[in-house]
Amino acid sequence: MRLTKSTDIALRIVMRLAAAETDRLVSSPGETRRSVSANPTTREVAEVMGVQYTHAAKVVAQLQHLGVIVARRGRGGGLALAETRRSVSVGWLVRALEGNGEVVDCDGEVPCPLSSACRLRHALRQAQEAFYASLDPLRVEDLVADPTGPVLLSLRLR
Repeated sequence: MRLTKSTDIALRIVMRLAAAETDRLVSSPGETRRSVSANPTTREVAEVMGVQYTHAAKVVAQLQHLGVIVARRGRGGGLALAETRRSVSVGWLVRALEGNGEVVDCDGEVPCPLSSACRLRHALRQAQEAFYASLDPLRVEDLVADPTGPVLLSLRLR
């Protein structure tokens, strides 16, 4: 199973925002622990995570639509995880981003001649579900536990 580039970018953005939130939760009031913005802009996240801004902007819009992140404009704005989204299942998030499409398009423009007697399609569907099921118990907050969270926050704008 291979994830799309958009899903990869989305997971990286969500991880970066979750790490910033974790850092805020463990910091004492008024303490600035790192020089990376707690609520970064889409442009900042794109640059830090090494992705093109246009791709990041599309992914941010998709994550907003799913209710995973909140984007605020203007002074004091930026990106943040929506409330309670630190505990969202990674399996749910990947399913939402990837869609429920088949691994192989057997009924495409030129349908597969084996489709009426094929056993592979069912096996691939089972493998896809097993992949998602293995991600279901994993939460976003698990992705940013040590040592990942501190590394995400140590990334600097170039």
